[in-house]
Amino acid sequence: MPRASTPGTPTTPGTLAVPGAPATPDRPALGGSRWNTFPAAGTTLTAREFFTATEPLLQGIIDDNALTSADIAVLDGQIRATLALGTRETALPLYLGPDSASAARELGAQAETIGRELASWSTEALERLLTDPVPLPAGPLVVRSHCYGHLLTPSAADLLLGRRGGPVSMQLYNEWLHQLVLLRDALLPFTNWQDAPLLITPTGLRHTEPARDAFLTELLVRQIRHTSIVAFARNVVTGTSGPAGYGFEASGGTALPAVLDQPPLTAPRHLLTWRPDPSVGEAATYVAELQDYYAAPRTLVEDLPPATTTSGALAARPVTAPVVDGTRTARIEVTHDGTTAHVDLGQALRGHRFAHRESPAAGDASGTADAWSTLRAPGLVWAQGGDVTLDATAQDDLVVLALLGRLYPENLTLRPADHSADRSAARPAARTTTDGTGPSRLTLLVDPAQAH
Repeated sequence: MPRASTPGTPTTPGTLAVPGAPATPDRPALGGSRWNTFPAAGTTLTAREFFTATEPLLQGIIDDNALTSADIAVLDGQIRATLALGTRETALPLYLGPDSASAARELGAQAETIGRELASWSTEALERLLTDPVPLPAGPLVVRSHCYGHLLTPSAADLLLGRRGGPVSMQLYNEWLHQLVLLRDALLPFTNWQDAPLLITPTGLRHTEPARDAFLTELLVRQIRHTSIVAFARNVVTGTSGPAGYGFEASGGTALPAVLDQPPLTAPRHLLTWRPDPSVGEAATYVAELQDYYAAPRTLVEDLPPATTTSGALAARPVTAPVVDGTRTARIEVTHDGTTAHVDLGQALRGHRFAHRESPAAGDASGTADAWSTLRAPGLVWAQGGDVTLDATAQDDLVVLALLGRLYPENLTLRPADHSADRSAARPAARTTTDGTGPSRLTLLVDPAQAH
């Protein structure tokens, strides 16, 4: 995003420790109690790089347990059971049903997708290490691993503790399994999880455990807040906490909601996308201009000035303010015929999270509103006298997002213009006010092409 302040100097990430690389004074040899050579100050790795760096643990298991190709299916079944949802051995007991909150559904889908990919990497690594082992020049690995209580399948327990296994194999496997669980969970907030930069220390990802515990507790016991997702994402990238917000900057990039470069109708409501930006140096949190949107001034639709002409296509771009005390705000700047309107990005993202995605009926609304008049209105625009439709077809995705930031987000619906009554009838209804005290339904129509 364009920024109005000069970023500081980016920090230099640590050196990637590659299994099998020759030892140096700054990088002791693998083996003994050392399964990695991560620098004390930490390093930044992607998911694949970190997974590769955990392979000495797998090698230690193979060596201590004399594993063969016949044993791979047992360990493949174990990692898949651990990273799946709904299994006896799952490390994430998240129930997903038709009435689950949208954030839980998005994070649950992430967990399943990422878990399957990590499991595939694991099986590929085991097969490769049987014939192309990682050198352990400091001797066989013997690692003391704090138990985190991950359940084993009966066949994995027999392999690691019974037939040929023992305490050494079990502790090595426990450490590797837990690092993979921490990796999966650290990646949950990111749509482009394979690109997210993760802070790695000599204990791998164990430094994320306190933040992970808080994140998963909220996910499992209540409707998780967007600020909590952002806080956890910031911790896994930087190792630090910060003010509550809807996104953050860290050395080398920004993490902001995915909708900023996806169609609002189909973009995830709660997930972030990591966007590399070498110019970013100082850490900062993106915060909304108004923390309590209930207190914002409002403008009724019927009080909007009449549109003298149709709005036509509007142009929009994001603009950021300078960092102040570790936080910054951003706006969507919309222009039309040389005139400019501004909408707080934080409120626009609230509107995107809160809006219903389809209308419960395709009947005609009792009123309409003009896009440009709405964007220029003071405060948040709402309706009380009946359902209102605002036509945003042919508008840019960022203009649609700006409109979501100008419309009062309660009883707001976002749907494609060709939405049919048959499809609508199957959807849960947005709340309709009958006593005239609350907001009537506002429906924002977008071009059907934006649904794809």
